[in-house]
Amino acid sequence: MDALRLISDSSLKTNAPEVNVGDTVKVHVRIQEGDKTRIQIFEGTVIAKKHGGINETFTVRRVAHGCGMERVFPVHSPVVEKVELVRSGKVRRAKLYYLRGRVGKAAKVKSKIR
Repeated sequence: MDALRLISDSSLKTNAPEVNVGDTVKVHVRIQEGDKTRIQIFEGTVIAKKHGGINETFTVRRVAHGCGMERVFPVHSPVVEKVELVRSGKVRRAKLYYLRGRVGKAAKVKSKIR
């Protein structure tokens, strides 16, 4: 068990992104298409964080052309190039799944004043 913990600690990213639930983020993802790679940006609101350590993930939701999309990103994945914080959100919940049923202004998260 100690060996497994040692391996997982060594493979953690040193510059892991600091994202909180309610934040609006831009996730830069490396996409492999044949022999070419490109960076795709997925911008949306963080609605959930799960697990911890090497298995930590966060879920980002966005609405494009009236269709809601969600993607789950592993924090320590080499596919995730970087995560940019667009704005911080003021929330009182750990999971924002209720945003799935809302439309328009009701689906917005208030901005945290710094």
